[in-house]
Amino acid sequence: MKLTEIDKNGTLQGYVLIKNCDRKSAKNGSTYLDLIISDGESDVVAKIWDFKGTADDQPSVGTVILVRGTLSLYNNQPQFKIDRFRALNENDDVNISDFVPSASFEGEVMYNAIIELVESFSDEELKKLTLAVLAEYKDRIMELPAAFKLHHAVRCGLLMHTLTLCRLSEATALIYPSIDRDLLLSGAILHDIAKTEEFSLAPTGLVDGYTARGTLVGHLVGGAMLIAEIGKRENISEDILMLVEHMLISHHGNPEYGAAVRPLFLEAEVLSAIDTFDANIFEIENALKDTEIGSFTNRMWALEDRKFYNHGRKKIVTDVDIIPLEDSDT
Repeated sequence: MKLTEIDKNGTLQGYVLIKNCDRKSAKNGSTYLDLIISDGESDVVAKIWDFKGTADDQPSVGTVILVRGTLSLYNNQPQFKIDRFRALNENDDVNISDFVPSASFEGEVMYNAIIELVESFSDEELKKLTLAVLAEYKDRIMELPAAFKLHHAVRCGLLMHTLTLCRLSEATALIYPSIDRDLLLSGAILHDIAKTEEFSLAPTGLVDGYTARGTLVGHLVGGAMLIAEIGKRENISEDILMLVEHMLISHHGNPEYGAAVRPLFLEAEVLSAIDTFDANIFEIENALKDTEIGSFTNRMWALEDRKFYNHGRKKIVTDVDIIPLEDSDT
């Protein structure tokens, strides 16, 4: 672990993320805490022996704390014995992105890139609607993951996924002139906006479950509802709202995967296809980056239980430039 040795006795000190913490009883009747901690690079089992505090005194899952202790081997596996710990204070210079999976770019950079793209719209109603929604939900989408466990389930993952769909939308519209670029981009930008109300978040900013509204309504229908509300407030025409609402409620493609209806016009079909495409690419790349060349990934249930082969012909690169492509014709 990347902790600092602070004395000649092998005492280590540093910041760690609490990933799990269970209160247990030892054979001698004392209480101890059984933890899994992470320094952002690796996970290690940790123990706090003879713990006399209450449940409120023990480290909370999903928080970063400062620890001091020693590292040893137990059954040939590293184990960290925590002698002292404390919560963070205003003097600690800690960035949560060092401890949890995060997008390559900060949310502000990606958000501004999306705003710049919307400003290029020729359709004034779609521009007005999309900017209004983005302004209202800015604070809530800035660091939000795009999923609980699957694709883009990382800090700032929602904006990462959204911006990637914008790139795909622009490229697709250039290849197929029949596609309404502004309409497709509006759907790409707004399709997951109601995930802001669907997810509950851990202190790390990652998703730890679903809200009651997320379970009962979901982000597809919930998204269409908020588009209708904001659209009427902004005096957007019913025809435009109907098209955007349909893209949101159909972007999962198939009712089996949560779509209220199947995509029923060109841009809705394209949005559904590129949404699935980006999600699959993320999942495959994420699995391949930890797979040796010449080997297969574990089976991936989200991809029909397939396992994927790392042929090694290209390095798996996940830190990519996702600033939107320039379209000289717009």
